[in-house]
Amino acid sequence: MAEETEAPPATPPPKDQLRLRTRREPFEYGLLPIPKLIFSDCSATLGTLKEKLLQRASSFRVDSSAIADSLQISPEHSRLVLDTLASILPSDSDPLVCAKPDEVESVGVNVFDLILFLYIQTYKKLLPRTHKDSAAVADVWPSTSAFDGYLSALSPLQLVRSNSRKFPSQSDEEAHQLSYLQKHFANIVSLLAEPVEGEGDESLVLSMERFEHLGFLIQFDEKGSETVPLSQVAPFFANSDPDMPAAAVSAAQLHDWLLEKVADALEQIAERATAKENGPSSGSDQDVAMADATTNPSRALTSSRGLFLVEGISKSSYVKQAAEVKNSSLKVGMLHHEEVVLLLGLGIIDLLLMEKVINCHDSVIYVLAPLRYATIYGCSDATIVLGAVGKALRVEHCERVHVISAAKRVCIASCRECVFFLGVNQRPLMVGDNHKLQVGPYNTHYAQLEEQLKQVGIEPTINKWNEPLALGVVDPHDSLSHPAGVSDVQAETASLLDPDQFTNFLIPNWFASEAPGETKDNPFSLPEPYLTSQQKKHTHLGEAKQILKETLLNEGKKKELSCALHVLFKDWLYGKNWYPIL
Repeated sequence: MAEETEAPPATPPPKDQLRLRTRREPFEYGLLPIPKLIFSDCSATLGTLKEKLLQRASSFRVDSSAIADSLQISPEHSRLVLDTLASILPSDSDPLVCAKPDEVESVGVNVFDLILFLYIQTYKKLLPRTHKDSAAVADVWPSTSAFDGYLSALSPLQLVRSNSRKFPSQSDEEAHQLSYLQKHFANIVSLLAEPVEGEGDESLVLSMERFEHLGFLIQFDEKGSETVPLSQVAPFFANSDPDMPAAAVSAAQLHDWLLEKVADALEQIAERATAKENGPSSGSDQDVAMADATTNPSRALTSSRGLFLVEGISKSSYVKQAAEVKNSSLKVGMLHHEEVVLLLGLGIIDLLLMEKVINCHDSVIYVLAPLRYATIYGCSDATIVLGAVGKALRVEHCERVHVISAAKRVCIASCRECVFFLGVNQRPLMVGDNHKLQVGPYNTHYAQLEEQLKQVGIEPTINKWNEPLALGVVDPHDSLSHPAGVSDVQAETASLLDPDQFTNFLIPNWFASEAPGETKDNPFSLPEPYLTSQQKKHTHLGEAKQILKETLLNEGKKKELSCALHVLFKDWLYGKNWYPIL
């Protein structure tokens, strides 16, 4: 009988095949500066709160009234908690995410998702680092704010530029979030766990169902592929029979496994940072800090997290079609004194995951795409037109910026002298140290707009642009918070734009033949005063046209008048920060 040969051992997967990531959405779009949501002793307080909520829960879900009573907050803030959670939950099939606006308060949220949301309210954002070349940064920053001479506080842009600060890269932010979770995972796991008979740490166990709730904070993905469910990654639950759920696992054992994965992720980030310092990395693994643009002009690349990054472009136009960046994030960084056009969303099939516009000055930016999330940070004297933002838009530390966007929800933080033309399904949230902001109804359209609104779930029949909700002056999560005041002092809200100042914003139809659409007009209805003002302007325009038409002029005078009108029109366009490049 021939000797039976032993099968060779299975080849272990590459070390970096599965990567632990933090979900950026809760940390970037899920923090609310409401004092009653921030606990000094999260583990003890939230443990008691969890039991109280579970007693009132139906199928582990609690409605708006239960949240308001348990947290001792107003119904208004309870609804804000639910709206915020709906925008950052990882599953689009969650009942809260799928709920219609009038169903949100009754549908409620899963208790364990709510507990994780409340826990991370203790998170504080990463403080920018000192820039290695402060002189170069100083050369490109725009002029100081008109407010600086008589306001005691620093302006939003002065705050982000103080001490020549360098904005964190994507890797910096991810490492900061991972370190936070590393420190708090023991408490987080214990809040998800349930006790069994026994003593010590072994008395707490996690079922597979409760373990999956950690997907609110973390995710695993293979390089270049989609996210892998947590239960398929953890060796304790992988390959379990759906008809026979895996047995609950010791909380201490799961905690050790999570710490190991976090340590591996932090090591990979450190290795990439070291490789970057030693020389440019290849391909898509590069990750560039925003303030490095001055030393590396005209750079466009994709980072290891699928981030499409554009920075350092000066006095030029930049055009990208959605097909070139689909399933990617987009970041535009440190563009100064230039004319920039970003045209996205033409013929898009898959939604862009996230879009960022950072440190743009004296620019015009178009992102005409269906987006899940969008961030505008540290910009001044710019006009930014975003397409349909299905989850959340955040505008932070900006001055003299005009933002035009349709979005499910918008948060405006520590901005000054900005104007927002909004089509929003939820009340605009005002946090931090805002000054002299104005809001007006949505004022533009392009051919693909209505199709994109449907793609991301924005309802054009609902527009709460004129119902801003202001929270406290100081944002406890912001490392660049205003130095004066306390968190429970009411922030300055936005005023409504004077109807006489309202005008339609024209978007050139550059690629109409390549990307046809059916939108012919603004899908958000205008309130009567703004509609009347618009009609009055159209009437005056028609009268001016008729007068010119009836005026008898020789050819020389006609050419002279045409040139004068052209010059005045061009001056008006540039005065409005609208630069027709193409």
